[in-house]
Amino acid sequence: MSQAKRTKRALLSVSDKSGLVEFAKGLAGLGVELISTGGTAKALKDAGLQVKDIGDYTGFPEMLDGRVKTLHPKVHGGLLAKRNDPGHMKELEEHGIGLIDIVVVNLYPFERTVSKPDVKFEDAIENIDIGGPTMIRAASKNFESVTVIVDPADYAPVLEELKATGGEVSGNTRLNLAKKVFQHTSRYDALIADYLEKVTGGQK
Repeated sequence: MSQAKRTKRALLSVSDKSGLVEFAKGLAGLGVELISTGGTAKALKDAGLQVKDIGDYTGFPEMLDGRVKTLHPKVHGGLLAKRNDPGHMKELEEHGIGLIDIVVVNLYPFERTVSKPDVKFEDAIENIDIGGPTMIRAASKNFESVTVIVDPADYAPVLEELKATGGEVSGNTRLNLAKKVFQHTSRYDALIADYLEKVTGGQK
């Protein structure tokens, strides 16, 4: 199972920024290139870290009020490519796509938003994350090569492992983190479905 090599590039895009700066500093200390979006990039830059904005990385600006940021082949090609498949690696090279080794994402706070008694339907809809689930599902599908983190509680153990191994994450850790992602997205989708059922009264 173990295909991952030394971690060279990480993409960070989080709503919950607890522990983010410390983790990113740890990655940077290991020579990992940081790519980020919006408010996450600002938080990292404010902390003095060198960060590449997602638009600069993909060559395409964030658009539609942030609805489209990471839905791009330079992101998903870098996540989904099989590192041991010469055809995949050749395609990446042909299209100028680099590998992404770590994805750090937690999703828009849909549950917290809809728990407000006066929440507007439009606000609830805008807190349905699209790019985040897409990235973490892609990274999890390719867990043999990519490390994906959705829980800040996993920052410290992953960083410890990276430091202990010179920049690698074990196959067992990557698999366990991938399992966590699918549990996370399953619950997230269920919350959205339940909310829509509630506000529409089950109408068809």
